[in-house]
Amino acid sequence: MQKRIAVIDREVCKPDVCGHLCKRVCPINRSGEDCIIISSADNKPNIDESLCIGCGICVNKCPTKAISVINLPGELTEPPVYKYGKNQFQLFRLPVPKKRMVVSLIGQNGVGKSTAVKILSGRLRPNLGVPDRDVPFSEIMELFRGSELQNYFTELEKDIISVAYKPQNIDEIPKVWKGPVSKLLEKAGESERLKEIMQILLIGDMLDKDVGSLSGGELQLLAVTATLMKDADLYFFDEPSSYLDVEQRLRVAAAIRRLSKERMVMVVEHDLAVADYLADQVHMLYGKPGVFGVISKPYGVRVGINTYLDGYIREENVRFRDDEITFSRRAPDSMKTKLFMTFPRFTKKFGGFSVTTESGNLYRGEIIGVLGPNATGKSTFINMLAGKVKPDEGESPEELRLAYKPQRSMLKNDEKDFTVRMYLDREMSDKSMKQRVVHMLDLERLMEKRLGALSGGELQSVMIAATLGKDFDILLLDEPTAFLDVEQRLRVSKLIREVVETKDVAAFVVDHDLQMLDAMSDRLMIFEGQRSVKGHALPPMNSKEGMNHFLKKIGITFRRDPQTGRARANKPGSQKDSEQKEKGIYYYAV
Repeated sequence: MQKRIAVIDREVCKPDVCGHLCKRVCPINRSGEDCIIISSADNKPNIDESLCIGCGICVNKCPTKAISVINLPGELTEPPVYKYGKNQFQLFRLPVPKKRMVVSLIGQNGVGKSTAVKILSGRLRPNLGVPDRDVPFSEIMELFRGSELQNYFTELEKDIISVAYKPQNIDEIPKVWKGPVSKLLEKAGESERLKEIMQILLIGDMLDKDVGSLSGGELQLLAVTATLMKDADLYFFDEPSSYLDVEQRLRVAAAIRRLSKERMVMVVEHDLAVADYLADQVHMLYGKPGVFGVISKPYGVRVGINTYLDGYIREENVRFRDDEITFSRRAPDSMKTKLFMTFPRFTKKFGGFSVTTESGNLYRGEIIGVLGPNATGKSTFINMLAGKVKPDEGESPEELRLAYKPQRSMLKNDEKDFTVRMYLDREMSDKSMKQRVVHMLDLERLMEKRLGALSGGELQSVMIAATLGKDFDILLLDEPTAFLDVEQRLRVSKLIREVVETKDVAAFVVDHDLQMLDAMSDRLMIFEGQRSVKGHALPPMNSKEGMNHFLKKIGITFRRDPQTGRARANKPGSQKDSEQKEKGIYYYAV
């Protein structure tokens, strides 16, 4: 069994820049052996993992950060399930689909969730670590002999298993489908299921809309609905909560749980409260993003999520993170007292939509978390505050410099071929912040990649970096946690606070991941109303008052996990739910 993995990102590798520096500095090559050789096919290096001693010299010297050399965890005694090619990503083990269960996959982006889905759906055949090899079915069975996957792959080989897949990147939907939502859903699957799904997800007002006019949340609901309508054995939902507000997330969770009473369901979800509410079992994924991934055995949902936050799998004796992740059980008290501005009461009408926002104070170094249903005027308020939209009532302050990251990261056609470095050089006017922001968001390894080739999480990180690197008085980030994994969400939270306090400015962060919004906000601003019809915003209030007010409106309570402090949604009508509602405790007890 190999003990070391060497991976070369061939898109990032630029031999014309460095002149094969890795080969020249490798001590094994200098001793006369061929550890690093140059491929005649693309003039780029290949590394012989059996000769590599893991000295790290080539990794540190590579000017484009294209090389990774990793020692594998000692407990890995089996071969990889799949390897993409010479010096490319490897996946070890697979999650186990379970009948009448929701199985959740939690882990960093880039450690093999998509690869696992492709294998379980039959789009990739396990090659047991030998690229370009057509592995006999008998060898695949030998690897999974005695496990639940043995029967699964037997049925998959006989084409008995069918898979329905809801992808992560829902922004591609309008590019491949034109016309009304109702027509798309007619072609999506079994129409008799649509009425039942509509009642749960409340999507009736979407049916006559054109797909190209849908918001991010509406596109997500469309993608989830189309997947639920299909007739399949295994359903896979990749980040079904992105762009959805809190109530919509729990409605989608309820629809998926309903589906699991008859079928096998797998979900990738980084909102831990939603993952906890959804899942029966959890597989943790760990490793090095883009290099290798390992899938743990299944755990009960509470134990699995808590183990992931702890960063140590005791049964497998694996530590995959240096520090445990815990959350405060107490509502934060804002310590900001230096007044930045007082903003007035605003009103604004757009066609059939109107929004009213109450007046309030804003303090320097303060982050206001913005919570509320989608399409109730959150972005309109910020643009009125910044003087970008003229209110019908109320006077916008003297025009402020606004740095704005919209909900959906849409690239212009001419930007898709930009490298990350080119794009950030153009967008980040505050050069003093650039190095810190790039480091905190782990973008060094992406600097030579094209924007058009980035994953959803990678593109989100780049857009956050570009926004934080501007000169601004007010920062608006609309759903900065979408497509980010748990670790990335925490890093983004810390970075936003660091930038806002360093610049002595103010920020509004719109998000629906309650745990992350709680972690980064000083106070909360609550929007209420009817989506796309009428919105009303209360002035900023302390976190305890704001969170309890918001959740009371939608009738949802959360309890605190005693081990990690994370918020866990109570089942509606449960004893805990009833007790907390009677006491007026919806999120914070203290």
